[in-house]
Amino acid sequence: MNQLTKKRAKAILIDTLLATGVSVVIESALRRKMDNEFFYVVVLPTLTLWGLEYAQIKTTGQTAGQKLMGIKVVSENSGELNGEQILKRAAHRDFISTFTYLRHRQEYDVYNGSKFPHDVYAETAVIEK
Repeated sequence: MNQLTKKRAKAILIDTLLATGVSVVIESALRRKMDNEFFYVVVLPTLTLWGLEYAQIKTTGQTAGQKLMGIKVVSENSGELNGEQILKRAAHRDFISTFTYLRHRQEYDVYNGSKFPHDVYAETAVIEK
């Protein structure tokens, strides 16, 4: 595993831990008002992770994990990500990307960690800052 891939893995782990903490706080506030386990187990954590990622990238250009790891996601075209790219990237990463990567790993190894399937789909790349 190359250095950029390790940094990406650590960054998403940090972002996931942060989102989990926020999700727990939101869950405790909503628990009295709604009693739907599927929402608390699947929907709330996903929306929290995506929402935090979207807000952080739109306001500062990086998530907390990316800042700590010294990486940044940029658009292939203009450098700054637009909202559609952020959401496309997050959805593809969380639902499809892993399976695509495992089936076609050699195709993505040539990018040396700067692109995974969700980056290709959203027309983004990860760079070291």
